[in-house]
Amino acid sequence: MKLAARVSQVTPSITLAIAAKAKAMKAEGIDVCSFSAGEPDFDTPAHIKAAATKALDEGKTKYGPAAGEPKLREAIAHKLKHDNGLDYKSENVIVTNGGKHSLYNLIVALIDPGDEVIIPSPYWLSYPEMVTLVGGKSVIVETDASTGYKITPEQLKKAITPKTKLFVLNSPSNPTGMVYSPAEIKALAKVIVDAGIYVVSDEIYEKILYDGAEHISIGSLGKDIFDLTLISNGFAKGYSMTGWRLGYLAGPLEIIKAASTIQGHSTSNVCTFAQYGAIAALESSQDCVEEMRQAFAKRRQVMFARLNAIPGLSTAKPDGAFYLFPDISKTGLKSLEFCDALLAEHQVALIPGVAFGADKNIRLSYATDMATIEKGMDRLEKFVRSRI
Repeated sequence: MKLAARVSQVTPSITLAIAAKAKAMKAEGIDVCSFSAGEPDFDTPAHIKAAATKALDEGKTKYGPAAGEPKLREAIAHKLKHDNGLDYKSENVIVTNGGKHSLYNLIVALIDPGDEVIIPSPYWLSYPEMVTLVGGKSVIVETDASTGYKITPEQLKKAITPKTKLFVLNSPSNPTGMVYSPAEIKALAKVIVDAGIYVVSDEIYEKILYDGAEHISIGSLGKDIFDLTLISNGFAKGYSMTGWRLGYLAGPLEIIKAASTIQGHSTSNVCTFAQYGAIAALESSQDCVEEMRQAFAKRRQVMFARLNAIPGLSTAKPDGAFYLFPDISKTGLKSLEFCDALLAEHQVALIPGVAFGADKNIRLSYATDMATIEKGMDRLEKFVRSRI
């Protein structure tokens, strides 16, 4: 039996593979310090779980609308207007099986074979793979530490061709944790409007910010850019709801209708009772989000200080999310070689930067407890000192 050709063109997720390997080692009784998965270590807040339990008890266990429960779509539209300055109606929103699914629905709905999608590097590893699956072409624009790993307006303008259909913007960023300033967002918006291309703003980490960093949703800057903007977001990171698989896409009605049609013929509706947990997340106190953010901020300080004290490693201080993306080039190792050896010799799990288009970097997640961070940094330092 021969598989479809598209399968061989897609790379399996390195992030998920390493996280799974670390979990398997732990299951065997091995003491592993894992900084691999982008998953908060906190439990989902109790009031969110209670809302889903109540929905179960009330029999909300049947099929629902493919685009999502009306009350949740309304709550999301309200959130986008109140928090982000985006004037969407509920019909401009589709609820999806996680933030990743919202992006996939968009790519399927918008990108034809041969269409170009501009993706700044380092990038979240699934962006280019989704484009490949539909026969599109990813145009990778490399960035580096000199610009905070952020694409400049000049770079974006240079990358646009007559075949360009979409630009992918991720702020706060996975894997770098960097946040575009309001001025930077405004400058990018001008290029996008002048070119008449779409932009999808992946805002899954918008609630996790530090040191006064400000999240600006690009579509809020005016009608012209609003009409070209898609918003991808979800509940996984800010509310520690990774396993709930709840995301959403908001944007122009024609695209949202197309995404709803695609979803209707693939997954259909998102888990019905889980959506009531999402409603509670949006409509209840946001204190739980702030408590988690403060914990991440303390962990960030510790991991950042420990990493920069290790000879041979250097990293910029992130403005958001819960990742550090140090440069390992002084060790003489490529990222996959570095991570494989570290896991085998010292039982520390990291993600190689090659997965994000940056082979001289590694990604560490500090979405874990402080004791694991301290122990893991001790092991990492011992490993690096043995290599330089």
